[in-house]
Amino acid sequence: MGRRGKKKGRPVSGWVVLDKPVGMGSTEAVSKIKWLFQAEKAGHAGTLDPLASGMLPIALGEATKTVPYVQDGAKVYRFTVAWGEERSTDDLEGPVTESSQLRPAEAEVRALLPKYTGVIMQTPPQFSAIKIAGERAYDLAREGETVDIPAREIEIGRLDIVEHGADRTVFEVECGKGTYVRSLARDMGRDLGCFGHISELRRVEVEPFTPEDFVTIAELEAARFGERDEAGGDADAPETPIDFGAIDALLVETAAALDCLPQVVVSDDAATRIRLGNPVIIRGRDAPVEAEEACATARGRLVAIGAIEQGMFKPKRVFAG
Repeated sequence: MGRRGKKKGRPVSGWVVLDKPVGMGSTEAVSKIKWLFQAEKAGHAGTLDPLASGMLPIALGEATKTVPYVQDGAKVYRFTVAWGEERSTDDLEGPVTESSQLRPAEAEVRALLPKYTGVIMQTPPQFSAIKIAGERAYDLAREGETVDIPAREIEIGRLDIVEHGADRTVFEVECGKGTYVRSLARDMGRDLGCFGHISELRRVEVEPFTPEDFVTIAELEAARFGERDEAGGDADAPETPIDFGAIDALLVETAAALDCLPQVVVSDDAATRIRLGNPVIIRGRDAPVEAEEACATARGRLVAIGAIEQGMFKPKRVFAG
């Protein structure tokens, strides 16, 4: 008897800009979304800790090819620092390692902000996914090891105080790739002499997506199942085809991830040639003359990422039509 092939799922493509709830891990969220869409493949653009909520962009199908462009985009977080305690994980999850009765005045906190704005050096938390001698730092930390994690360069575009109270301060930060907000809380607490840790963290934006793109698990489930009971139904009843139209309508186009690149609009014939790996002549007064990276679209759909050289678009990575 021949082996039955594994069911691959649908070749659906696009971005789910998930408003991840607190308590759900990023890998768990990807698995849930992949299941809801019955997608062939899925991946996310930047881990969000289980204790954090907010924007987790999840790529389906062909959109997974654009993940690096979203990972490199600026991010905006709103977070609360609780003063008076430093914790092993730099958030609520770990035990208290340092404490103080001191509490900073708003003026003291505000005076510290310029130190944490611009290009700075930052040491990631002990509980982080940084690899040390081939092992994840959080695995070593869970075994009780204290590891020497080298500081690295990050960029913070802005750091603002949203609200200040007696025991905590709410901030909003716009930052680049590789920034650990937990490290910000830890380092500011040490500088202020009162210690601090993250008590609440929400990712508000991941460029190029905005809060208007948010969709929740509940909204996706409602679109996927409608009035039907997700786990119910008569097991002996004949299986009926599933209409994915409502849930697919909640996807953001794959091309949205490439807003950072020069855009080239091509004809259907040119799109066919590009998808076969052939270069095409770029026409039009507004077409870029030279670009190391650009994206070609036809009828609003992404065709390829490539380079523009001597008036020609040369594909490097093509996308299914």
